[in-house]
Amino acid sequence: MKYLILLAFIASLASIICGYALDNVDNQKLIGFGVLGLFFVVIPLFSYHHWKNKKVEDYMLTKEKLQEMRDKEGDTRKL
Repeated sequence: MKYLILLAFIASLASIICGYALDNVDNQKLIGFGVLGLFFVVIPLFSYHHWKNKKVEDYMLTKEKLQEMRDKEGDTRKL
């Protein structure tokens, strides 16, 4: 998966660079496809790859976690 993400990133970056470097009629299309590839392919794949085995509940702020943080903060003030 990481090689697919790297390949898509390099292809998008190459498209953007070629769009700026070449003096072609379609240079704006190359830049646009590179940017679209980054935002609609690379970033979602990267996010999925890094979040697929994580629990969302660990990152949510709930009343219980707020109370735990307040308790820990109160314990450090007593020292």
